[in-house]
Amino acid sequence: MYYLHMNGQNIGPMSAAQVMSYNVNEQTKVSQDGGEWRELINYPELMEELQRKRKNYVDTDSKRVVCGILAILVGTLGIQYFLVGKTAGGIYTILLSIVTCGFWSIITFIQGIMMLCMSDQEFRAKYVDNPASFPIF
Repeated sequence: MYYLHMNGQNIGPMSAAQVMSYNVNEQTKVSQDGGEWRELINYPELMEELQRKRKNYVDTDSKRVVCGILAILVGTLGIQYFLVGKTAGGIYTILLSIVTCGFWSIITFIQGIMMLCMSDQEFRAKYVDNPASFPIF
């Protein structure tokens, strides 16, 4: 089990996977089982997780802009969800568009504007890292 020292607080205990849910880097202070505080780079298992996380990193700036434009123009097709890997969300959007006879396009239009207005961090948290399969707003 690991503990993090971030923003003047100790957070933990948590698993290696849970540690990666925080904004950590090689210099983040980590303690194993409440012992000595060392930089994350000193823990090989955490470095493996960090490398894996970086390998799966999505370029959120370009994705945010493209998703926002697609949601505004053709949001009823759910392409904005497919682009960030939320296949179920894309399918739900298509189904909702059919069931509501296109009324769902108003929701996707608003969603597109919100995507263009939010920061990269907000977009990543809401649409990329979020475990929900159909994040709307």
